[in-house]
Amino acid sequence: MTDTEVASPGDERPRERAATITDVARLAGVAASTVSRALSNPGRVNVVTRERIEEAAASLSYVPSAHAQSLTSGRTGSVALLVPDIANPFYFDLIRGAQRQLRAAGYTQLLVDTEESHDVEEETLDAMLKAADGVILAASRLDDAQLISAAGRQPLVTVNRDIPGVPSVIIDTPTGVRQALTHLHSLGHRRVAFVGGPTDSWSSARRWEALQTAAEDLGVDLSFIGPWAPNAAAGGAAADAVAASSVTACVVFNDLLAIGMLTRLTERGIRVPDDVSIVGTDDIFGAEFCHPPLTTVAAPIEEAGRVAVTMLLTQLETRGTPRMRTVLPTYLRTRQSSGQAPD
Repeated sequence: MTDTEVASPGDERPRERAATITDVARLAGVAASTVSRALSNPGRVNVVTRERIEEAAASLSYVPSAHAQSLTSGRTGSVALLVPDIANPFYFDLIRGAQRQLRAAGYTQLLVDTEESHDVEEETLDAMLKAADGVILAASRLDDAQLISAAGRQPLVTVNRDIPGVPSVIIDTPTGVRQALTHLHSLGHRRVAFVGGPTDSWSSARRWEALQTAAEDLGVDLSFIGPWAPNAAAGGAAADAVAASSVTACVVFNDLLAIGMLTRLTERGIRVPDDVSIVGTDDIFGAEFCHPPLTTVAAPIEEAGRVAVTMLLTQLETRGTPRMRTVLPTYLRTRQSSGQAPD
């Protein structure tokens, strides 16, 4: 048939376009709303009518609109993952773990970089009310009240944020940094600094609290240097601040900041670990390839992504009560950036 030829009486639609729900309804002899119910919620249509509709849809090769299906069911088939900095290698494994688990469950992952911004995060959460069935929120910059409110509006799981009533996956870095301080103490270090992360970072605050307790137990003179942005660019200024202090070792908020410090210390002729020892947090890709290789607190980051998805799907698929809190262990991975305290 050419574009100008007329369809034969038995042909229910033009050949040059895809079948619509109206075409299926016409062929089955029912209303379009009945076709929609039969295909999206079969139990609401009697068996005979449903079979006639299914046969008509098959004969026309009808493919339901995903958008129409989402309007009917109220579901999008998507889950949003919000991270503060997509360029930070810490989030690579989190993204991969979440994506694999979501794909296995038939969901699409929507990845959003909130740019370490409270405002961007807040605006994105509002947008995700209609765009996604649920949200996984990593290292949130929102306050507790805002997160509780967000969790009341839609299914939500946080990573590295512990709030009563909000499902959370917690990476136990406080235990890891206590191990780091014990390690440094065993090497003779008695003047140690915590090089802190952003002021509004919940994780940075918890690490500082854990180090203060451990320092008191070990008899270590602990100081706080910071706050700093959690990236390598901030490492230069952080290294200068450390060099101006009297400490012999540092536990650093994250590996990116620590790697930036290593670069600056080398430029200044300060030897690591001969003059000062550096311990990072996260064990990101690249931590073992910098110079010297970085001693760091290793975390099960990919597992955190998988667990967060599992907790979210409990809310989405079964409407059941999710596990409210999952804690994942960490451990210290020693490399060449930590050594004996200088004489």
